[in-house]
Amino acid sequence: MAGTPLLIKRYASRRLYNTETSDYVTLEDIAGFIRDGREVQIVDLKSGDDLTRQYLLQIIAEHESRGENVLPLDVLTDLVRSYTTQAQSVVPQFLAMSFEMLRDGQSKMIEGMTSPMSSMPGFEAMKAQQAAFMKAMTGGFAGPWGASGPTPDDDEDDDKPDAQSELDAIRTQLAAMQEQLSKMGGKKGG
Repeated sequence: MAGTPLLIKRYASRRLYNTETSDYVTLEDIAGFIRDGREVQIVDLKSGDDLTRQYLLQIIAEHESRGENVLPLDVLTDLVRSYTTQAQSVVPQFLAMSFEMLRDGQSKMIEGMTSPMSSMPGFEAMKAQQAAFMKAMTGGFAGPWGASGPTPDDDEDDDKPDAQSELDAIRTQLAAMQEQLSKMGGKKGG
């Protein structure tokens, strides 16, 4: 059922009828279906004409009129201009490719956020800076960060810790640093 579009029928009264749930829907309901990932097809009950494009444009116009500006003014101007020029044959493909690239970019960014932190550019340098900072803060003594803390030489090991153990180590280090800082603050006051 996920592959077939949700069929919405428009009655002569201009009311929109959801054929799956057998109830009337609004433009905002349709926008919600689309945001949830559903494909929607809106047809005129009497003529059978496909009205999907018309209603999608109406949804966009309503959002834009409420100040939810997604399309920059120059893009809207260029779209209007494309209806009166030879460029109209290129614009739809360009827009489709642009939105596809945007979707792919968002997917890759989300995937990158869920991958281990060690794959983040500059993570090794950040670990080295953190180790140097901790050494300076503790006066060089082996505190809770000791040999198990991150050091610049850790990247030479063949055994890479998994993301969860790295996060746990960072949390432990942050908690210890907060405790150390609160102790230092207490000595100042006393």
